[in-house]
Amino acid sequence: MIRTASARYVGLGQQGAGFISTQSGVLADSPYGFGTRFGEQPGTNPEELIAAAHASCFTMALAFALSRAGFAEGELETNAKVTLEREGEGFRISRSDLDLVATVPGIAPERFAEIAADAKANCPVSKLLNAEITLSHRLA
Repeated sequence: MIRTASARYVGLGQQGAGFISTQSGVLADSPYGFGTRFGEQPGTNPEELIAAAHASCFTMALAFALSRAGFAEGELETNAKVTLEREGEGFRISRSDLDLVATVPGIAPERFAEIAADAKANCPVSKLLNAEITLSHRLA
């Protein structure tokens, strides 16, 4: 399976303007640039997209793992917070903090923690990131 996205940047540096599109069309020339990345201008940025990818990947991996473990119903909601830090002359994504609220009827907290930790370690986006990954979770 291969998924694609494209980015175009018109102009250079802080005055430039970027546009990102995805294969599915969910994003179509969505704006990004200095103001959306380091300020509060409307649009997206790479870190926000990585946070969305990580939250969705982890949550789906956990949903499938819980199903394989015999649980038939529940609700999972994950927020991901991706940190961009200065490193030398540039920047690096240093961490992704996942915060999960889950309702899974009949699961023991210890079993849930074990399955969630495995999903965190083994979702494809976690494996891709060269960053510290944390997970906090609460069963509702």
